[in-house]
Amino acid sequence: MKYSGIGGQAVIEGVMMKNGDEYATAVRKPDGTIEVKKDTYVSMGEKVKFFSLPFIRGIFSFVDSMVLGMKALTFSASFFEDDEEDMEPSGFEKLLERLFGEKTEKALMSIVMVFSVVMAICIFMVFPMFLANIFHRFIKSQTVMAILEGFIRIGIFIAYIKLVSRMEDIRRTFMYHGAEHKCINCLEHGLELNVENVRSSSKEHKRCGTSFLLIVMIISILFFMVVRVKTLPLRILSRIVLIPVIAGVSYEFLRLAGRSDSKLVDLLSRPGMWMQGLTTKEPDDAMIEVGIASVEAVFDWRTFLNRNFPENKA
Repeated sequence: MKYSGIGGQAVIEGVMMKNGDEYATAVRKPDGTIEVKKDTYVSMGEKVKFFSLPFIRGIFSFVDSMVLGMKALTFSASFFEDDEEDMEPSGFEKLLERLFGEKTEKALMSIVMVFSVVMAICIFMVFPMFLANIFHRFIKSQTVMAILEGFIRIGIFIAYIKLVSRMEDIRRTFMYHGAEHKCINCLEHGLELNVENVRSSSKEHKRCGTSFLLIVMIISILFFMVVRVKTLPLRILSRIVLIPVIAGVSYEFLRLAGRSDSKLVDLLSRPGMWMQGLTTKEPDDAMIEVGIASVEAVFDWRTFLNRNFPENKA
């Protein structure tokens, strides 16, 4: 495997791919055609050098992915909003328009991102602690409590993914997620980018965000085994305050895993790859075509193959 530097995300009926400062979102429109929008996004690490330092960059890389992901999702959703255009704006939407005017869309995106982060912290970091605390009277070992809390956290995450995957739109998004991974794996294993080769490539990839979330949960167990506080308010505070630290460490591991062929790293990455079985599904050929379109908009894959796999001239 050769590291390509490209990464992406599944969106509504489409795939977003990013290479350096360039990104492209390809969407299969209701009429069956593929619409591709190419744009640029300068990461926070490029704007401020401090944000690109090891163990710091992971936090801001997550923020970048949230912002860029919302941009790509908003673009893809725009092709499927015809039924909503004739609806009367809600009171909340009217309030936002009065407050922010032309910047209403950006304000709404910011509100959604903040709300999503707060809910994620409550559901996946704080709530498992409360559930584990029920057993505190029976379990005196802080180490065992930290492990129990970690397993509850992972269990909640798996249950959440299982639940949302029952929705048709989410299931199709998971299929596009598979198409995204397959396109990247196809190139990084030296194969020409076409439907047949992409179809035969793996839908799991070590740099996936699903792996990142599982790594966060596993590393959080290790942190909370060491960081011990007695009062409940301090325990809640520790779960929140340590999130950036845990995210920074997790990002460094994911970054290493995505660039390494080490057997040890592959072994440590395996749980994250298994977890991707929940968030990636096998795409159909039409979805693969969308993934290919997004790659070709931002990445010269022929030059990449000729440089890294000269034995397979493209």
